[in-house]
Formats: sequence, C-alpha cells, structure tokens
Amino acid sequence: MLDEDTKKVLEGFENEGKRKSPPDGFPAFPVIPGGRYTDPDFQELEKESLWNKTWLYACHLDEIPEVGSYILWNKLRVPILIIRSGENNVKAFYNTCRHRGGPVVTEEKGKSKLLVCSYHGWSYDLEGNLVNLRDPRDFVGLDKSCQSLVKVSCEKLGNWIFVNLDPDAEPLIDYLGCIVDHMEQFQPENLRHVHSKSYEVKCNIKVLLDAFLEVYHVQSIHQKTVNRFIDYEGTYISLWPNGHSRMVTPHRDPNWVDPGTVGLDEIETVTEIPRYHNASYNFYPNLVTPASATGIPFLTFWPIEKELCEIDVPWFSPDWGEGDMPDIWKSRIQNFENILFEDTQFAPQIQQSVSSPAFRGVLLNYQERRIYHWHEELDRRIGPRKIPQELSVDQVLAPFIEK
Repeated sequence: MLDEDTKKVLEGFENEGKRKSPPDGFPAFPVIPGGRYTDPDFQELEKESLWNKTWLYACHLDEIPEVGSYILWNKLRVPILIIRSGENNVKAFYNTCRHRGGPVVTEEKGKSKLLVCSYHGWSYDLEGNLVNLRDPRDFVGLDKSCQSLVKVSCEKLGNWIFVNLDPDAEPLIDYLGCIVDHMEQFQPENLRHVHSKSYEVKCNIKVLLDAFLEVYHVQSIHQKTVNRFIDYEGTYISLWPNGHSRMVTPHRDPNWVDPGTVGLDEIETVTEIPRYHNASYNFYPNLVTPASATGIPFLTFWPIEKELCEIDVPWFSPDWGEGDMPDIWKSRIQNFENILFEDTQFAPQIQQSVSSPAFRGVLLNYQERRIYHWHEELDRRIGPRKIPQELSVDQVLAPFIEK
C-alpha cells in the first residue's frame, strides 16, 4: 500500500507546484462561523459528542514500565487510572472506589500490587476486581463480583496507549483506519519515550489546532526557520475517513537533511515520503505528529476552558541502548520548541480578535482544507439537529475524502 502511496504523493508534489487554481470541481468553502470558537454552549456539545466519545492518546508504555505501575490521567477533567496489569496488558479505570467514591490512588504515578482506597480500605486487584473490604458482615447481600472498578476503554497501538470514555467504542485500529498502516513503518512497538513537556496557551483549542493543519502560514510565521527548507506550495494533502488527515510538504532541496538530526539513530523501515519529506499526520481530533525516521513528536491539544488550552509534546525515539538521552536529542528538542513558539506566539491575540464584534468567521482556501475537514467531522459527530444553524458548517468535502 505504501509503495502506491509514495507514487501518488510524488505525483501530487508535481501537480501542486504547477497548478494555477484548485482542481476542477473543488468547492469554495462556506465561512466557518466564528461562534464555534467562542460559544460556551457549542463547547459543551464538543465535550459531549467529541471529547467524551473518541480515542485519545494518553501515555506511552515506558511511563508504566513494570507490572503494577500506574499513572493518573486527567486531561478530560475526569480522574482515570491507567495501570500495567500484566507484562503486555494495560487497563484503564475511573479512579473511583465503588463504595463512596474515594480515590483508589492519590499519587500522580506509582506502583502497587493492590489498589487500596485510602478512605475505607476497599481493595482491588490489577484487573479492577474488588478483592477485600472492611467489615463485610455489615454489607447485607453484597456481591463483590458486581463491584469492580468501572472500566474505561483502553487499547494500544504499538507502545502508544489510547483511551476512550465511550464504553461502546469501536476498536482503536478500526477508528484509526489507514493511519495504522502508515504508522507501522515507524515500529511503534519498538519506540522509547524520550521526553515530555506541556504548554498552556490562552486561546480556544480550535484556534491553536487550526494552525497545525496547514502550511499557508509558513512564509509569515517561520521565515527564518521552516520556510528555509520546505516548499509549502507543493504540499500534498490527504483527507481520510473519521476526520483523520495528512499533509506532506516537499523540501526545497531534495538533498536537504535537517542538521539537527545528523548522528541520530534511524528507523530503518521508514519509507521514502516521511524519510525525505515533511509528513504530518492528524489522528482526529487532537493529535498531530510530524513523524520522521529519526524520531517522532506527538502534539496533543487539550481544552481547559473556553479560551485556554494545553499542548502536550511527548517525544519517541529508536532505542539508543544503555545510558542517558544523547545530547543531540536535547538540541533537537530545543530546536523544535523554538518552532513551536513561532506557531503559538499570536494565539492569545487571535483569540481576542475572534471574540471581537469585527470577527464574522473563518474564511479558508484550498490549502487550508484540512481545517474544514476537521470541522465537518465535528458536526457529523455532534449531529446536525443538535447544532444551531448559525453555528453549523455545510458538508462539502465528501467527494474528496479518500476511502
């Protein structure tokens, strides 16, 4: 499949570079209503139909390295316990004791053979089963087998762990679709967790996420960095089902190599497109990764408040063996942070602008179609009957989604 994809992308570079207008039949985008970035009721619809019902990246297996290791995960403002229940097994539960709602664990991370609620001592094994409680004689007719911790859907792609609050969620690999095929070349089962850092940004999450779904801004924001080596006018874009997408941007010089990656170990199985070009994938809704042969950053975007969000940036690398992180990795991460600052620097001011009476909505061009694709998928998930007409987007991209 990837050989065919390589051919399609290389042809796409050439066609994009030569075109004088969007392809025949490509629609003009209706304006995306500005209220989608400011309206608190719309944010509640997002929470109910998107964030609470989709697969979201949570952590890497290295973060729970041994049987019994756990972390508390609270990105959705719901306390979730993710635990390594076996050598190759991971479970997720609500961190809520079935007795009176006390926390089963209180530390952000740790290791335990039993999960014991500090409030009244109810104890659960690593599979979430209630195994012991104080004074069982006083609980008339209690069936311990019916009082297990409440599970959260949890699955892995390689060593990447995803959760979904929807108990009836479809399997992760079905949801991700062709992204699974594209990620196989990076050997996610062999990548190690290198580094993580979080950043708060004072804007609605969609204001910030939009910036990572297009390269139309490159000449303005990244004049002295990214724009020096990528040819944004040749960008090839793929729109995939379930809101997922990819953009691949060719290098201005086909022989260019990022000097910040020279000397790093490489993933040998990575194919031509992400090895020699700039490929960025969006795992809908909130994960963006410019994956490469020398390592992979995930950028995951999380809503905090209507006008406040957070970006988490974990990095993954081929295994370098024993010892601490090589110094070259430190400089690579710093270089990336410099570019990330360029992408986020104006977000608070943009939020002020979209909240002003002057802002009517988002007017997109052909290069920015991944943004419109993202919003179309959001409306499909919420359902057209639940969205006020003045906040909805028209569904116009169906003929251009690759099946």
